[in-house]
Amino acid sequence: MSADKYPVTPAIRALRDAHVEIEHHLYDYVEKGGTTVSAQALGVPEHSVIKTLIMEDEHKKPLIILMHGDKEVSTKQLARLLAVKQIKPCSPDTANKHSGYLVGGTSPFGTRKPMPVYMEESILQLPKIYLNGGKRGYLVSLNPQDVVRVLKPTLVNVAVDA
Repeated sequence: MSADKYPVTPAIRALRDAHVEIEHHLYDYVEKGGTTVSAQALGVPEHSVIKTLIMEDEHKKPLIILMHGDKEVSTKQLARLLAVKQIKPCSPDTANKHSGYLVGGTSPFGTRKPMPVYMEESILQLPKIYLNGGKRGYLVSLNPQDVVRVLKPTLVNVAVDA
């Protein structure tokens, strides 16, 4: 499939501007299917599919956390690291307002508002990761070092088994 068949989202524009080498992956989106469905559709381990989660602290200050698809975020641990009382996922409408993306199609690249980005440190051990390209049913694969170069995330250890 030629490159012009893929969606051109704010995420793709940001990745192009940063000269990040990516591969495009389209799949049939399933409502609430999450990384399990996308990993199965692409035939890759769910651990390599990275969720982009929009969360907020008790002051409604948003942040992005990148997490393995087969793991959950310990919000208590993350709150402790950030020296705040509470971290919780944003409602879908609030996440959409902050990111500019629909839940299920959220990319950490090209967000509507700049937000601090936190990334589970073990993601860097993977040779290739799959992240949302900014549209439901659309992932891009890239080297995790490119995520570090472009987004400059704070590395954290807050993964817990799903």
